[in-house]
Amino acid sequence: MKKVIFLDTISSLFIILFLYTGIYKLLYQEPFLAALDKQPLLRNFGGFVGIFIPLLEVAVALSLLISMLNDNNLLRKWGFIGSLLLMVIFTLYVGYMLVAHANNLPCTCGGIIQQMNWHQHFYFNSAFTLLALIGLKINARMRGSSNMSFAS
Repeated sequence: MKKVIFLDTISSLFIILFLYTGIYKLLYQEPFLAALDKQPLLRNFGGFVGIFIPLLEVAVALSLLISMLNDNNLLRKWGFIGSLLLMVIFTLYVGYMLVAHANNLPCTCGGIIQQMNWHQHFYFNSAFTLLALIGLKINARMRGSSNMSFAS
């Protein structure tokens, strides 16, 4: 029972995070795209990233939400895989920005989260990356398998 509550809590955190940031980026598309244009690695892909990432965030959040409502561990697994991939990408990007000493560039996250400095953002993303790994592992155990393979 404790595993279910913990798994639901982790899922809920990702649902809140990705719905909030994804919808924020979609609603405030112009400032988001303008911030992407100022990012050194994303400058040439701003239009694609500006649509794809927020939609992916919302899709991942919805997969976790639907899996919670329907008790669907396979869908939750894919939600956690999506969460993990997004968080690894975001964490690596923030890490790159810190190493490149570009901590004065605008954040493209949206809302309250963009108020964090780059170091805070790195720790926040790292914690959520760890949460995604934990959620994936607990979900795999609850499905009766201790492996975390991508096959169902």
